Amino acid sequence: MQVEIKIDGSCIDPKLIILTASMTEDVSNIIKKLSENSSQIISGYKDEKIEILEQTDLIRIYANSGKVYAVTDKGEYILRLRLYEIENRLPSNQFIRISNSEIINLKKVNNFDLSFTSTICVKLSNGITTYVSRRYVPKLKKILGI
Repeated sequence: MQVEIKIDGSCIDPKLIILTASMTEDVSNIIKKLSENSSQIISGYKDEKIEILEQTDLIRIYANSGKVYAVTDKGEYILRLRLYEIENRLPSNQFIRISNSEIINLKKVNNFDLSFTSTICVKLSNGITTYVSRRYVPKLKKILGI
C-alpha cells in the first residue's frame, strides 16, 4: 500500500482520497478506522451502581445466560450493550473476539497455549483460562503472526 501526503496551504479542511482497483478488506478496515470515534464510553453495573469502565482495565467481555459481563481487576460488571455493540466500541488492535460469546483484551493475555488440537488456550492476567473457538483460530493466528 502506498501512502502519499501533499501539503497545500490553500487547503482549509483535510481531504482524504483512497484510490483502489476494488474494495478490499484492508480498504474497509481503513475506512472503519477513519470513521470511528476515538474512544467510546462503556459503563457497567455493579452493586446497583453504574461505573465508567476504562478500556485499558478490561480483561474480557463475555455473554452468559442472556447477559453480557465485563471483567476487570476490580471485579465483574453487567453491561447493557450487546456483545457486537461493545466489539464496535473497542479498538480492534487491542481487543479480539475469540468466540461467539467472548472478547478478550490482548494486552491482558499472559500466554497462548497452542498444544490443544484445533483450538488455542488463553491464560489471562487475572488467572482465568479461556479457549479460542475453532472458527476464530485463523483470525487470532493472523493477528499473532503465526
